[in-house]
Amino acid sequence: MKIFYALSIILFTTLQASSQARTSSPETPVTKIVKFYPNPATSYITFDIQKESDKNYTFQIFNMLGKKVYETNNVSARNVISLSDFFRGLYIFQLKDKSGKLIDSGKFQVSK
Repeated sequence: MKIFYALSIILFTTLQASSQARTSSPETPVTKIVKFYPNPATSYITFDIQKESDKNYTFQIFNMLGKKVYETNNVSARNVISLSDFFRGLYIFQLKDKSGKLIDSGKFQVSK
């Protein structure tokens, strides 16, 4: 378990450093569609969809091993997800449209 935790920390810092190294051109500012809080989360996490919420969106959460741990097709403007069945660690979320095109993604941490 200690090895997994250490590898998770290394992976998290590597992903964080690479995401901070990316910059966008001044003409095309990057706007995030999904806002989420709190991060790190303990018992629940809230996802706010900034774009007009389309019922055809699919929202998925994956653990760092790539296993899908949550999915919903009923996406609203505010989605509160209970983390009672989630283990401590890093997770990736994805918001996709009805054709499967990735609209937004990000990562969050669960600390219990």
